[in-house]
Amino acid sequence: MNEKKTLVLPLLMIIIGCGWLLTAMGFVPGIDWLWTLGIAGAGLMCFVVGGFDKITLVAGGFTLAASLLSVLRQTGGISLNIEVPVLVIIAGVLMLIARSSKVPMPTWTKEMQNDPRNLGSQAGSNDKPGDRS
Repeated sequence: MNEKKTLVLPLLMIIIGCGWLLTAMGFVPGIDWLWTLGIAGAGLMCFVVGGFDKITLVAGGFTLAASLLSVLRQTGGISLNIEVPVLVIIAGVLMLIARSSKVPMPTWTKEMQNDPRNLGSQAGSNDKPGDRS
């Protein structure tokens, strides 16, 4: 098993435990730390497990932003009707950034391109329907 993948469960347990403890201790009352750190942990796990690529940039970046905006909303810094459109804008910006050639493609897409099982579906793609010669 990949060493990075074995990090997921222990790290998520630590993050969730910290969130639970902060909530139980009343640290900054009004913030659900379990939820907030759980979202942040999911974002961090994207990068820990997947590295940095087009997919993890969008997924990890979005969940980290959602965690930060969640704290702002829970502390009264912003309202829900501000949080949601800001998240939509952030998602769009992250998708635009991910289109850059400087952001690498995920390794699994390269592996799929090199897999001989996928080459057969591409061979003959120019053939006309019903042409089996």
